[in-house]
Amino acid sequence: MINNLIDSNFDTEIEKVDTPVIIDFYAIWCSPCKMIAPIIDEIAEEYKDKLRVFKANVDECPQSASKYNVMSIPTVVFLNKDKQIVNQMVGFSNKEALMRGVYEIIKS
Repeated sequence: MINNLIDSNFDTEIEKVDTPVIIDFYAIWCSPCKMIAPIIDEIAEEYKDKLRVFKANVDECPQSASKYNVMSIPTVVFLNKDKQIVNQMVGFSNKEALMRGVYEIIKS
């Protein structure tokens, strides 16, 4: 399951979970974001017992995007279970590349 974040609930929602976290920063008008979305959805389903996936529309989360230094979209941020950034990927990434980030946060 993927949860959508906005600035007002961003930190609280992420801190609630006790697993590693992936945050997909995107915008509805962004073509590469639309291309990566199904891959993020697949990962969320395949690893639903090991991590949580959140989506953050940068137009609705400008403060949170700034906090994570999101300068371009899509940006996918990988947080370990202690909510520390382990990896950050900018631009379209294929599933193989994203899975490297998944493995990093699961093992950390």
